[in-house]
Amino acid sequence: MTPPQLPSQPPSQRLGRQPLHATVVALRIGGAWRGVLIQGRSGAGKSDLALRLMQAGWRLVGDDWVDVFACEGALYAAPPATIAGRMEVRGLGVVGRPFLPSTRIALSLHLTHEPVERMPEAAQDVIDGVAVPRLVLDPRPASAPLVVAAAVNRVMRAARAHDDDAL
Repeated sequence: MTPPQLPSQPPSQRLGRQPLHATVVALRIGGAWRGVLIQGRSGAGKSDLALRLMQAGWRLVGDDWVDVFACEGALYAAPPATIAGRMEVRGLGVVGRPFLPSTRIALSLHLTHEPVERMPEAAQDVIDGVAVPRLVLDPRPASAPLVVAAAVNRVMRAARAHDDDAL
């Protein structure tokens, strides 16, 4: 399923969209883009983790602020028009980056600098009425992008297994 086409109005005029202080990057999996909603306080490492994921083939959707909206039981994110294709890189400033106009969110990622559980129970965030798997992660270790990729792959495998069970 391809993401819905975005209306041409500015984000503030789009019905059903809510702005979130987050960064979103997406990876093409099985022919479709699936995104990670990266949330955390200012300075937590959202943009830094996004840059490392983009180095591994992920694509920017939006940095610092995104509009999220539910559509047909799934959660989507899109960049506000005023900052689409722009990313703040600490020590460098605002840079232009290729970006996607929208993506379906597969994972809600919460960044922390506190120790994280080694074997956490499955958790979800409910955003705009849609349940999205949640992961809490310290973005500072070099392995953080690999953990994100593994988490998204796990979510996608679970979704495929659920779809197969429904048949």
